[in-house]
Amino acid sequence: MDVSGVLEAHKQKFKSVSVEGKVIPLEYDLGLLTAYDQNPIDETELKKNKDEYLQSLSRDNAQLLFNEIFQLPTISDDNGVMAMLPVPTTLLPREKPLPKPKPETRWEKFAKAKGIVNRKKERMVFDDNTGEYKPRWGYKGINDDGSKDWIIEVPSGANPMEDQYEARREAKKERVEKNDKRRQRNMEEAAVASKMDQKTVNKGERPNMDNARAMKRKEIENQILISKNSTASAGKFDQAIKGDLKPKGIKRKFEPNVTADLSKEKAGNMSILDRVVGKNGEDLVNVRKAIKATKSRK
Repeated sequence: MDVSGVLEAHKQKFKSVSVEGKVIPLEYDLGLLTAYDQNPIDETELKKNKDEYLQSLSRDNAQLLFNEIFQLPTISDDNGVMAMLPVPTTLLPREKPLPKPKPETRWEKFAKAKGIVNRKKERMVFDDNTGEYKPRWGYKGINDDGSKDWIIEVPSGANPMEDQYEARREAKKERVEKNDKRRQRNMEEAAVASKMDQKTVNKGERPNMDNARAMKRKEIENQILISKNSTASAGKFDQAIKGDLKPKGIKRKFEPNVTADLSKEKAGNMSILDRVVGKNGEDLVNVRKAIKATKSRK
């Protein structure tokens, strides 16, 4: 049985993997799976059948890209055979700007000035009391404050009736609050350093703490003034407190009732009249808008 005709007909359904007719060779960046075609577009073929021409052009370029990919070295694993892509050569622009350098903390500045180099500590340390290795921090760590001990020795000079468990909890609470205050202070210094001139930051100078305190005080004053105006009377009938802050604003300036120069009084009245009825007969009122507003109210 001769099946050559069937095979030939089946072969005609698929295009060849070899693409010809490219005057300028394509440029490839296999690391990004991209190909760049710099050949000019045939305007005659484009005008005849735009969709068919673009599909044929895209198919040929995709075939050339796959031909290059199949020439790369491959590796095999449980997922199948995969090509090893090279390092991309095309530099793509960043979507977002570069992050600003993080301000140094007090310890980082001190260590930099003294030449102290941080060394990575091991996670597990030996506990002499238990004779076992324990984590340096965290769950069942060696830094346990002893709150789980079933008996605690009363220190010398301490009140024997004092609860030592409660004393340890209070001491730990104070340490946590102290660390939070230091963290807040570092954040305030970092906020001031970020607003300083970039030259000062690059020199490694310490931020001026007077500026930090002034900024914090100004922020607190603004919050107090906002809270005073949040009452029903907007703070007008609130009880005055000694040393209370007074809002700073524009003071109204009143003209004297009796003036010797009538030209100033006349000029002031004319300016008010111009704002009400318009200057040089101009219509300041939007009549159409006023009619719509009146009809909507009815």
